[in-house]
Amino acid sequence: MVGRLFNLFRVPDIRHRLWVTFLFLVLYRVGMNVPLPGTNMPFLGKLLAAGEEGTDFLVMVNMLSGGGIAGCALFSLGIMPYISASIIFSLLVKVVPSLEAVAKEGSAGQRRINQWTRFATVPLAIIQAWIVVHNVYQAESVMEGYGAQRLLAPGFGAAMAGMLALTAGTIVLMWIGEQITEHGIGNGISLLIMAGIIARLPQSVMSMVKHHPSPLTPLVLVALFIGVVVVVVYITKGTRKIPVQYAKLVRGKRVFGGQRHFLPVKVNQAGVMPVIFSSSLLAFPQMISSGLGWKWLDGIFGYGSWFYTVLDVALIYFFSYFWTSLMFNPAEMSKNMKESGSFIPGIRPGRHTADFLQKVMTHMTLAGATFLAVITLVPSWLARRAGADAAPQIAQFLGGTSILIVVSVALDLVDKLNSHLLMRRYEGFMGGEADKS
Repeated sequence: MVGRLFNLFRVPDIRHRLWVTFLFLVLYRVGMNVPLPGTNMPFLGKLLAAGEEGTDFLVMVNMLSGGGIAGCALFSLGIMPYISASIIFSLLVKVVPSLEAVAKEGSAGQRRINQWTRFATVPLAIIQAWIVVHNVYQAESVMEGYGAQRLLAPGFGAAMAGMLALTAGTIVLMWIGEQITEHGIGNGISLLIMAGIIARLPQSVMSMVKHHPSPLTPLVLVALFIGVVVVVVYITKGTRKIPVQYAKLVRGKRVFGGQRHFLPVKVNQAGVMPVIFSSSLLAFPQMISSGLGWKWLDGIFGYGSWFYTVLDVALIYFFSYFWTSLMFNPAEMSKNMKESGSFIPGIRPGRHTADFLQKVMTHMTLAGATFLAVITLVPSWLARRAGADAAPQIAQFLGGTSILIVVSVALDLVDKLNSHLLMRRYEGFMGGEADKS
């Protein structure tokens, strides 16, 4: 295993990509600790030192920021505005004929869609930055022992500076994510989200142990973590292999084809994207409630409420089928199989093959969406079982959603590293028979 790890650094291209990914992630973490102009540093230090005891201020900031940090920092707004813009254009491409025509133009059309997504990110970031600055950073927070203070200096000038800084931070994060995707290893946006979750792990574990000092607490946490990770890996790597037979062709005395292969269909074809999309969409009502002062929205869309839970599950199912339909086209696949002289045993080529593939994908997506919905509900159930003191820590990291994101992104990263090694005729990163094929 150590030798395979060293293989990653023997190839110049892989070594360059690893260093690019590492340096951009370091830049991301540095930006997470650069305070906004006009920040009340003494009060910020007291809040960070106190953690989440005695106040729900940091919990509110974490909920609104998307970046998962309550340090009033440059990158506090996170990458969620870009994800929201991506969701909007993914839906518009399916319902607007002109956008659908642009998307079918190949790489050139996809570049235009990506450019429009970047443009749409800016106004979304400005709106969210105004809500965070006006209703969180410039709002008075009463903390026991320190009185009522503000994280950001009051006034129009400080508000504008904070908004511009947060918006610029989101644009920089969007650029960092694209650079990692193009010049590094893995999906840049997913890696940024994963890095933000992992950075909160030590604080969450320490807070859990502090609220539950029992010696059994670490053992329960470790057992819970390992159990969820095993289930996530099992479902994520689970596939159904559909046999595909190639027709025999006789040319003179030689026979070509006739081999049997398998078409792998993943249980969770959409990966972690439905969870990310659902979470980012459900953050909008809470931001609107904070921005306009509509407190009645908090009771409806508040985290853990029955309406929030039902809507979250419905969105996960919707985005699972939607995302799968973007990547898996049974009609196109059936056409390609027919042109290449391959077929599924027992299924007639053409429309019947397309119907069969569509039926299989529908059933597999249903199982994958159900898994995502169950793993998403784990935080709410654990929070109710653990009590109010430990609920924020469980919901933010120790719940199934965050573990799902971390494990899925890590598996995707390992698969990409493995493919880079195999292309250069090195032994695969994971070893085994799969690397010898």
